[in-house]
Amino acid sequence: MQTILMVDDSKTNLVLVRQLVNRIEGCDAMAFIDPLAALETAEVTDFDIVLVDYVMPGIDGIEFIRRLRAMPRHAHVPVVMVTATDEREICLEALHAGATDFLSKPLEPIEFRVRVRNLLALSGAQKQLAARADALDLQVAEKTRELEEREREIIWRLTKATERRDTDTGDHIARMSRICGVLAEELGLPREECKLIEIAAQMHDVGKVGIPDEILFKPGPLTPEERRVMETHTRLGWSILEGSQSRLLQIAADIAMAHHEKWDGTGYPLGTTGGDIPLSARITAIADVFDALMSVRPYKPAWPLDKARALIEENSGKHFDPACVAAFFRRFEEIVAIAGTSQAEEAA
Repeated sequence: MQTILMVDDSKTNLVLVRQLVNRIEGCDAMAFIDPLAALETAEVTDFDIVLVDYVMPGIDGIEFIRRLRAMPRHAHVPVVMVTATDEREICLEALHAGATDFLSKPLEPIEFRVRVRNLLALSGAQKQLAARADALDLQVAEKTRELEEREREIIWRLTKATERRDTDTGDHIARMSRICGVLAEELGLPREECKLIEIAAQMHDVGKVGIPDEILFKPGPLTPEERRVMETHTRLGWSILEGSQSRLLQIAADIAMAHHEKWDGTGYPLGTTGGDIPLSARITAIADVFDALMSVRPYKPAWPLDKARALIEENSGKHFDPACVAAFFRRFEEIVAIAGTSQAEEAA
């Protein structure tokens, strides 16, 4: 059953229009004398056609149409203005307000039925198109979700491979990436971007899969030449991840390449400075360093919190982006709780 909304301050006119509507098969009518009451009902009710008189107390038909069109559910419903005037200025104003068609008083029954049937067909076609669009949106959303899950699985599997080629633990990677998410959120990035950075940060050291064992696992200090080889893990990580159409892998590639760059340009591999360093890498740099300082390693104990805090603070504008440092200290207690789990686990 298709429903027509009728709005007219004349009971006589409403009775006449209802009689005409009742002659159209599969069609029902809801009538209102008060246009404001009709608008209130329209807020929660769908209609297939709206018939509205032009001259009414309170608000006229043009203002009624404007308010109706402001409701998302009635943005495209056919609206017919019923008027005793054919003044061009009024008709143009009604069209600008969102009127679809006009009917002149007195209503001619045959013309009324033909116009209404045509508009009902239009309304039905619009609903079918909307339903198909909704179905396609659901399909796209489902396919997008599947792709995102596959991307996350790729990241997870590559991260597992990285863990086997690194002295850092998987717990460090999980903590560091969570800190990245907190910092991205505090910096005001969109929620989806925060999530992507948090996941992508797990891949920051993927390039270490290409570093020889004798350098990667050397227990003592590296020679200058060995250090140069170790530093190539940033370019190797970039080469593994770059060129993807995936936003997640694009961020991961930026992080892999630039997470050892420093704000003052003294980092590697490119010596990039300031805002030219991708924000995702600037976020990862501070998260990676802080959690590493707070973690026990075979070659060092965990740093005291005040010493780790002082290093971050002292390197604002040198190693780290000052904005990232400011965000870091605004969320300091939360970040310490994340990083502190490494010490708690060690003590246990």
